[in-house]
Amino acid sequence: MYALKRELKLNKKERSLMRGIAGFKRFVYNYALDLITASWNFDDIKTGDSKRLDAIKKVFTSHTMNKPEYAWIKKYPSTVYQSAFIDLKNAFSRWRKGLAQFPVKKSKKKGDSFTVYKTSGIYIEKGKPALPFTNRVVINQSKRINLPGIKEFRLKEKIDFICSSQTFTVSRTADKWFVSFILDVEKIPPIIHPIERIGVDLGVKTLATCSDGTTYTMPVTTKKAKTKLGKLQWRNRNKVLGNKKLKIKASNNARKFLAKTAKIYARIANIRQDTTQKMTTDLSRKAYVIRIEDLNIQGMIANHKLANAISNNCLYEIRRQLTYKQPFYGTKVELVDRWFPSSKMCCKCHHVQPMSLSDRIFNCQSCGHIQDRDENASINLENAPNDKVSPVL
Repeated sequence: MYALKRELKLNKKERSLMRGIAGFKRFVYNYALDLITASWNFDDIKTGDSKRLDAIKKVFTSHTMNKPEYAWIKKYPSTVYQSAFIDLKNAFSRWRKGLAQFPVKKSKKKGDSFTVYKTSGIYIEKGKPALPFTNRVVINQSKRINLPGIKEFRLKEKIDFICSSQTFTVSRTADKWFVSFILDVEKIPPIIHPIERIGVDLGVKTLATCSDGTTYTMPVTTKKAKTKLGKLQWRNRNKVLGNKKLKIKASNNARKFLAKTAKIYARIANIRQDTTQKMTTDLSRKAYVIRIEDLNIQGMIANHKLANAISNNCLYEIRRQLTYKQPFYGTKVELVDRWFPSSKMCCKCHHVQPMSLSDRIFNCQSCGHIQDRDENASINLENAPNDKVSPVL
């Protein structure tokens, strides 16, 4: 399955509509979260989270929505609040399984998002009898998209083919609005890769060094953007940004400052995402077996001298992208044991010697082999023994 994400081209009225729908979803999510946590105080009620949320949903539909002070709710599609309950169910399920922390309330500062979907409908083609086309929205080859229950919106980028989907998620990043939807299609993976096996050494100075001599670096533009962000934050260090608990409203200048910082944060994230996606796609296209080191990212970030560089290079994100792209490109990602001395061992004579982080050139004290530290490590990862290698789960 694939997902398409396109930026929406909105006017002021449409932006206001999007913010209102996102606020409605946020209100329902926080409303249900308050009620389910309050229900735990009653010891005589013994039932699971899913049944509790179903009961809260019935209360919201039959009582809360009919109150005069909540008449504004009826302006928005019903699928918005239904998806809010689904999201909260999933959040509690992940928390119970230990995959995430306890769900917290949504706020405007963390971005707006909501989900709408088509419940049922009839698709009619000209010159033919009506055929049932249940739970799908036909998306034509154009710069327009019809969101079920809302209206038709313009897109900044054209959709190049006719497709259909049921669920649409609208999200805001900084001042830009995006719509994403899933397509039920399958990608045929390539049968032959030019390289059978490759070792990839993820580092701090260089983003990735491969055993075939290829290197990938993070663009300098991220450093420039972070410098610009730091200067902007320093100049506004004494600005009162508002405090909801103390009932202090943010000024107009504070809102402008927050909007500027959000744009810079989005730019940094986009540069990182673009670089890592292109790198992992290039690796997946040319190599069948990709070997990377099982790094302890959390422990590495604990070192304050390396934390900034490690976070900037998105080391775990690279592993995640290589993993989910396995079925797309027919690759096999393998993890080399984190205690395997890939950086300290000579790729020629396998002599192991101590190496500090400041040593960028590997000079073997046994055979005299001299090579770049990262290139030597990538070759060792490629040729690591099978008892030190395990597939990615």
